[in-house]
Amino acid sequence: MAMLIPLLLMIVLFYFLLIRPQQKRQKEVNSMQSSLAKGDKIITIGGLHGTVVAIEDGNVVLDCAGSELTFDRNAVRTVLAKADAVEEEVVEAEVEGVTETEVDTEKK
Repeated sequence: MAMLIPLLLMIVLFYFLLIRPQQKRQKEVNSMQSSLAKGDKIITIGGLHGTVVAIEDGNVVLDCAGSELTFDRNAVRTVLAKADAVEEEVVEAEVEGVTETEVDTEKK
C-alpha cells in the first residue's frame, strides 16, 4: 500500500502538469482554426505569412504577395489579425485622411 501512494501521486502530477495543459492548448488551436474567416492575416506552421482569400472544406486559400496558395486548415499556426480588425484600421485611416500605405508603415 505504501508503494502505491507515490505511484498515484506521480500519475496525478503528470495529469495536471502535462496532459491537461496539452488538452487546453489543443482546444484553443481547434477553435482558432475553425473560426478562420476571409480576410484574416495568418502565419502557417512553415512560417509563411498570408491573407485568407477563401475557405473550402478542410483547406484555406492564402494570398501571399500576389500568389494564391492552398494549405490544409491544420497548417495554420496563428492568426495575426482578424478580418474585422483589419477593416476597422482601414476605415479609421480613411477617416483621418491617411492612406493605406501610411497605415502599414506606421505599424512597422
